[in-house]
Amino acid sequence: MIDLKRAFARFRRSPAFAGFTLFLFVVILTILVQGPRQFFSVRNINTLFSKNMPLLLTTMATAVLLISGTLDIAIGIQLALVNVVSIMVAQEWGVSLLVGFALGMLASLAASVLCWFFVSVLRLPAMLASFSLIYIVRGVNVLIMPNPQGRIAEVFYKTYDSRILGFIPFSALFLIFVLGIWAFLMRTRFGRSIYAVGGNPRNAFAAGINPVKVQLQAFLIKGFITGLAGICLTLMTASGNPLQAEAYGLRSLSACIIGGLGFGGWGSMASAVYGAGFLVLIQSAVYYFFDLLFRLIPGLTVTSYWQNLVSDVIIFLGLLMTIVTAKEQREALKQGFVKQFKGGERVTQ
Repeated sequence: MIDLKRAFARFRRSPAFAGFTLFLFVVILTILVQGPRQFFSVRNINTLFSKNMPLLLTTMATAVLLISGTLDIAIGIQLALVNVVSIMVAQEWGVSLLVGFALGMLASLAASVLCWFFVSVLRLPAMLASFSLIYIVRGVNVLIMPNPQGRIAEVFYKTYDSRILGFIPFSALFLIFVLGIWAFLMRTRFGRSIYAVGGNPRNAFAAGINPVKVQLQAFLIKGFITGLAGICLTLMTASGNPLQAEAYGLRSLSACIIGGLGFGGWGSMASAVYGAGFLVLIQSAVYYFFDLLFRLIPGLTVTSYWQNLVSDVIIFLGLLMTIVTAKEQREALKQGFVKQFKGGERVTQ
């Protein structure tokens, strides 16, 4: 039987607790400014999932790499790669968009393998490698689709924006699918290996784990999730754009940090969901807060730039809070290990 009190105490000591607290705070804030009836309406829940699924999935893809001890901030432009490949294949070859999605997924996997080659084989710094990949993928995108164009069949984007049984967002199936795969992987050897490699590659190698192979698997999983995010982006926008979604790279990284994910063998996929949820809802909360002010104070006008500034400041404060909290918790954990080790030495002497 699960000891709930002990499980909660362990969760409270983890960096993910700060991310969960921020997520809970912004949920309550959004409900207050938007109103419970409107927030919990079927239409609003469906919109939250369908419009923000690309960010949720890219955050989860980034989380996989962070846990394994590496990074790829080019993930945003890779969404655009999936988008343009899918649209152009369907448009130029006259085949089903599903074929385009399959080739777009292969393109995402290829970009991820290329980044793995830069980072794990050539030993380039992850930040430098991913910045280089941004320019490579951007050039490929423009080569494939010089200008925004294309239009997908109505049945695709209407299905994506539909609801199952009248209240379950169809787009939520992508999130459930990825979480299910991750839960399965955590029960395999890979689930143990990715945390070991992220925590300390040398110790993992000494234990018989191949860090290069594990990171290749992590990049492939990241590429698969990124491919799904690119498919969601295509279904959401219903057209092609070679330069869209580039900001998703840094936004997904921010979401991971806010959720409590650390660099290398630290954190969980739940942290990624908390962080992405915080980014999504804080923008909604700020929008409805200013909308409430406009109704209370007739004649008040505030541009969207000020609304973006307020939400960005709150996001920055959230990042700062999570970083400080995570640092303190890690130091406390290290000191606990040191005390246990020293205590063991005194006993053996």
